[in-house]
Amino acid sequence: MFTTIISFIIVFGLIVLFHEGGHFAIAKLNGIKVNEFSIGFGPKIASKKKGETDYSLRLFPVGGFVKMDGEDEISDNPRGFSNQNPFKRLSVIVAGPLMNFILAILLLGIISFNVGIPTTTIDEVFYGNPASLAGILPGDEIKTINDIEIKSWADVSYAIGSSEDDIFITVIRNENLLDFRITPALEEETNRKIVGIVPTIEKSLLKSISSGWNQTVYIFKSIFAFLGDMISGNEVEGEIIGPVGIVGIIGEAADTGILSLLFIAAYLSINLGIINLLPFPALDGGRLVFIILEIVRGKPLPPEKEGFVHFIGFAILMGLMVFILFKDLINLF
Repeated sequence: MFTTIISFIIVFGLIVLFHEGGHFAIAKLNGIKVNEFSIGFGPKIASKKKGETDYSLRLFPVGGFVKMDGEDEISDNPRGFSNQNPFKRLSVIVAGPLMNFILAILLLGIISFNVGIPTTTIDEVFYGNPASLAGILPGDEIKTINDIEIKSWADVSYAIGSSEDDIFITVIRNENLLDFRITPALEEETNRKIVGIVPTIEKSLLKSISSGWNQTVYIFKSIFAFLGDMISGNEVEGEIIGPVGIVGIIGEAADTGILSLLFIAAYLSINLGIINLLPFPALDGGRLVFIILEIVRGKPLPPEKEGFVHFIGFAILMGLMVFILFKDLINLF
C-alpha cells in the first residue's frame, strides 16, 4: 500500500509539474506576472517565495495551478494576464496540455529505448513453422509483403495478421532479392495468424523518440474515439474511473515494474492533456473558447463575467469528481 501511495504521488506530481510548468514557463516568457505556482490543492504544506512568485506544495497531490495576476479579474497591472493580447494568452493556455503530450512522448520513448525497437530484419525463424518451411532464414530483411513496402515491424504484423490467403514476401539476403510464398498458420492460444519469425531488436535514441511519438498519437486517437463513442451513445469498452480507480491501476503497474509505471504515467498524461482541451468552463479548453471568441469579436468579454463562468464550470467539475469518487468507492467495496 505504501508503494502504491508513493507511486501515485510521484506519477501525478510529474504529470501536474509538466502541465502547470508549461503554463508557468510561457507566462514568464510573455512577461505575465505569476503570483503563485502550486503543486497540489488544499492547505499549504510548504511554500517559498522567489521574486514575485510564491512556489507552494499543497496537501492533496491530485492537481495544481498557476495563479496569474488578472487571470479571472480586472487588473491595473499592465503585466496582468487579462491585459495581454489574445495570442499571448492563447499560447499560455495551450502550453499546459502541450507539455502533457511532450511528457508522454518522452516516457514512451524511454520505454521503447529500454525494450528496444523491432526492426524489419529477422533474428529467429522457428523450425517447422510456415516461414521455416518456405526457406526464410535469420538475417533476411523483409522488403515487401504482397508488393507493399514494409517500413516497420508493425507493418509486418499487420500484413500477416490481416491476410486472407497466402502472402508473398520479398526479402533482402546478401544484397539479393528473394521471393517467398507463405501460408500463415493460426495460433490457437491467441487466435492470430503467424509465420514463425522474430525480429532483430535494436536500441536507437532517435527511433525510440519516434516510437514515443507514434505511440502517443495512437493513444491520443484511441482516447478521442472512446470519448466520441461515449458522447454519441455508442457502445464502448471500458469506463471512466476516478482517483480511487487510478490509484489501484498505478499500484498494479508499480508492482509489475518501472516500465509499466512509466506507461501508465504516459497514458494518464495524454488523458489529462485531452481533457483539459475540452471546451468546458474552468478547463483550458474553455478558456481557449473565450480567447477565440475575443479574436472573432475583436474585443474581450469582461474578465469578471468570464471568471464567473469558469467558477460555475469548476463547481460542476467538482460535483462530477465527487460522483465519480462515490462510484469508485462503491465498486471498491
